[in-house]
Amino acid sequence: MSFFAVALTILGLAVFETVSSADNAIINAEVLSGMGARARRWFLLWGILFAVFVVRGLLPWLIVWLALPGLGPIGAFAAAFSSDPRVQEAVEKAAPILLMGGGVFLVLLFLHWLFLEPKQFGLAGEKFFASQGAWFFAVAAVFLSLTVWFSLRIGSMVAFSAVIGSTLFFITHGFKENAEAQEKRLMTGSLSDLSKILYLEIIDMTFSIDGVLGAFAFTLSVPIIILGNGLGAVVVRQITVGNIERIRRLRFIKNGAMYSILFLGAVMMCDGMGVHVPQWLSPAATFSIVGAFFVKSLLALAKEPKKTTSAAGKPRTRASGRGGRGRQVPRSGISP
Repeated sequence: MSFFAVALTILGLAVFETVSSADNAIINAEVLSGMGARARRWFLLWGILFAVFVVRGLLPWLIVWLALPGLGPIGAFAAAFSSDPRVQEAVEKAAPILLMGGGVFLVLLFLHWLFLEPKQFGLAGEKFFASQGAWFFAVAAVFLSLTVWFSLRIGSMVAFSAVIGSTLFFITHGFKENAEAQEKRLMTGSLSDLSKILYLEIIDMTFSIDGVLGAFAFTLSVPIIILGNGLGAVVVRQITVGNIERIRRLRFIKNGAMYSILFLGAVMMCDGMGVHVPQWLSPAATFSIVGAFFVKSLLALAKEPKKTTSAAGKPRTRASGRGGRGRQVPRSGISP
């Protein structure tokens, strides 16, 4: 790969990791706001190291090992970081199995968001699908059946990988739902700071699976994946300690993340079925999709009521239109 291609891939991975982990950043910020200063500093320092070098480092290696079980754990680690052409050839041969499972996982992730998750409606049709939530499981079952049927023409292991991708989706989905349910408990202060830190790391590990699997749509190079996802993880931590309320108000960022997930899932499935997709397409599409929804969010934010300051120095709202009433938006942030 040329230097430009590597840089484009790393930046694309960082952007994808950042937007796909926005929910994780919000959960982290809310829990950290109820923790002591020492615990916050510990999480923000060592949590970054754990997120970058352990979670984003070990998961790609584990995925390569599962795709090439004959290599064993040591051999898979060498394959993940080796530049030996024979090793790279073995990874390329196993790529359809790896990519099909990851692609199915990402497409199911998008379908679940489209049908069942609460959202700001950013495109025409989203409201209709949101009102048809009961159809998610039917659509997911038909999608998986068709994928397995066509994958069998490529190979039985590719078809089995599609089933593994769906299994992984439902397992991680259960963990995420439990994380959302436990968030209120973490906010009550009934748990110690150490317990909260450990739980946040588990949540981070669960949310990181999306980014790691999607990363293989960009490249099969594990070192590049670690660099790109690690950079994104650092950005997410900075968002956590910054003005998280502004991220909340960028209402269509999640939409951009989910549509990029759909695109990357489709790319991985196409690659898994032997359809060649140019390597530059994944980062270029990620920049375009996320950028479009980022601009859409800024335009919506600009239309919100503005906050001014009264003569007494207290914040007050100013309506953006005739007869309108503004609302005061609290500032939010976490100081380490």
